[in-house]
Amino acid sequence: MSSMQPIVPKESLTDQVTNKIRAAIVSGEMTPGNHYSAIAISEKLGVSRTPVREALQLLEKEGIVTVAKNRGVRVNQISLDDIVEVFQIRLVVEPPAAARAVLNASEADLEILRELHHEMIQVGQTGDGRATLEADKKFHLYLLGLARNAKLDGIVGELRNLVLAHGQVTIPQARTSQDLAGDRDELMNAILNRDPSGAQLAMQNHVLRTAQMLVRAVCARTSGLNDEQYLSRLEELIF
Repeated sequence: MSSMQPIVPKESLTDQVTNKIRAAIVSGEMTPGNHYSAIAISEKLGVSRTPVREALQLLEKEGIVTVAKNRGVRVNQISLDDIVEVFQIRLVVEPPAAARAVLNASEADLEILRELHHEMIQVGQTGDGRATLEADKKFHLYLLGLARNAKLDGIVGELRNLVLAHGQVTIPQARTSQDLAGDRDELMNAILNRDPSGAQLAMQNHVLRTAQMLVRAVCARTSGLNDEQYLSRLEELIF
């Protein structure tokens, strides 16, 4: 099914268009290097050019696309060096944020996290990769939101989107949707036990595993790349 389906107007039309374009890139419907017409995108989505233009400006700020005058929009190619640098930052900021989130979480927050974790497992069992990634994102962003640092939320959201929007994912190349969903068990146990140190370590292990699998998957399908030189760099910012 095409990601570029007409939109039913809700609160923010620009956000919906942004998500639709990002989904089209993740699915491979829009591919790096090719140019796409903003007019054609607006027609496919059934909206005016204004929210499309605003969405493309947001995606350009994230480094996902380049808007070229009179040539439409081009999906940017992300390098393995870019991916490593994204995960270096995530490994620095997400583990301590998870620890702080555990300290700040109310009982209502824990219940929401239980529900999001359960949703992720259920979706993972369907084998729907895109839906699993979306459920995974919801869980992560809610948890990190409990650290109560809006700037961190924005940074982590952009870093995740930068990698995901280029189709660089670990499923199905390196693990199944069910494996991805189940990879939260260690983290979830630490959260429910209100163990900030355990949550910090579990988050670090999870992000590192994801990075390692992604690097290996990219190298396996790209001739001439040696995964060891990239894997060795992932923990360079952790002391």
